[in-house]
Amino acid sequence: MRAFLASLLPIALAACNASQDDGVTDVAIIGTEQGLYTDGLRLPFEGQHLRAATRQGLVALDEQGQVVPAIAERWIVTDDGQSYIFRIREFDFPDGTRLTAQRVRASLDRTRARLEGTTMGLDLAKIRDIRAMTGRVVEIRLHSPMPDLLQLLAQPEMGLVLGEAEVGPMRFTRDGAAADLTPLRPEQRGLPQQPDWDEAVHPLRVYAVDASEATEGFSSGRYDLVLNGRLVDLPLADVGALARGTIRFDSTQGLFGLDIRRANGFLSAPTNREALSMALDRPALIEPFNIGGWIPTTRVVAPGLPNDDGSVPERWIALSIEERRAEATRRVAAWEAQNDAEVSLRLALPDGPGSDILFDQLAAQYGEIGVALVRVGMGDRSELALRDRVARYAGARWFLNQFNCEVSRALCSPDVDFLVELAVESRDPIEQLSYLAEAETAFAAFNGYIPIGAPIRWSLARAEVVGFSENPWNFHPLFPLSRAPM
Repeated sequence: MRAFLASLLPIALAACNASQDDGVTDVAIIGTEQGLYTDGLRLPFEGQHLRAATRQGLVALDEQGQVVPAIAERWIVTDDGQSYIFRIREFDFPDGTRLTAQRVRASLDRTRARLEGTTMGLDLAKIRDIRAMTGRVVEIRLHSPMPDLLQLLAQPEMGLVLGEAEVGPMRFTRDGAAADLTPLRPEQRGLPQQPDWDEAVHPLRVYAVDASEATEGFSSGRYDLVLNGRLVDLPLADVGALARGTIRFDSTQGLFGLDIRRANGFLSAPTNREALSMALDRPALIEPFNIGGWIPTTRVVAPGLPNDDGSVPERWIALSIEERRAEATRRVAAWEAQNDAEVSLRLALPDGPGSDILFDQLAAQYGEIGVALVRVGMGDRSELALRDRVARYAGARWFLNQFNCEVSRALCSPDVDFLVELAVESRDPIEQLSYLAEAETAFAAFNGYIPIGAPIRWSLARAEVVGFSENPWNFHPLFPLSRAPM
């Protein structure tokens, strides 16, 4: 997996006020209090992290982003890759009821039904059925092989709901704006008792705050860890003497680019939409942020995924940026002459100093081809809008599902969706990859999205924080921060 190596450029930050030494790890997640306590399955980043701390699934993600056992103590995959068989832990809940395969299956089926009409529902489309084999064995049968199934089952939305029973790994109480989290003892999670457990683990206090409060709180020593930093907030990370911390970049893959929201006027023709994409000097857009090793791309699907066979190349590789801009300028001028109007487009960006920089860069580059940009808010009517999302798994289908006509607010193509459906139904791995490559090529020709490169995610972590690590998914589970073993 190719990943940008921004971790080669950690920013050493000077000492400031000491963090609170009360035995509690204070975590600030950039987001909102409402998002932190979101119910349901449409979870923002902050809600995902609280959900993962309080509801285990069959498997989970550790701090390195690796799949580890959770409710399932082990599993096997059949030779044809179409069946995953899980053996769940054996333990009783405090009310005397037992965790059974039937209860696990029922919870998973309810979750799948509730995820219909979402991108994750599309990602799970290969699941044919879920069966309770015996009291402790659950089988998930697939229409076709799906190497990324475990990664999807580890997502916070797949945490089990078993009535009032706690499945952990942490217990949550709300204290005003803060979520206080305490690890459940091993025996409460179906594991052997561990000596000195209470002395070893640390409780957590989690807040959801805006980026300014998060970085200032880290600087003053209120927070030990800040999560969910994005490009739009990155300039705030340089607030001076951040106490004994470093800025840490995740080597993510995903979608960072511009959605085309409306196919009218200049944007009604795919060739004109292509002009906007071909005119961008992508490395120059990010250069003001001084992030080393960031990977730009002209592709919809991130380059270098495990099954990337190179059949879909980067676009316009035979043309220099000057030649690309000359062609884009010609198309803009031709449209303006034919329509007796200038090309002016509204671009929706989130608030933040990083957005200010990004807009200035985009406006300058598009100005060179004769296109004027007007900045609007994310909720306003616009022709273009920033898409900034980290992939849940390293598969082409995740990228293409984001633009499925059932779920996307951007331009979409039923023909591309059909090709992805054929990939889901195919039992031949080579044929699957061929359909997905064809779908990516078709969507690139449709020009409904202007890719820029990999999403940028950063955190602030003090040296003494245990259980935090950069990883490709920008998912930082809270349980390891308690210093409890997974």
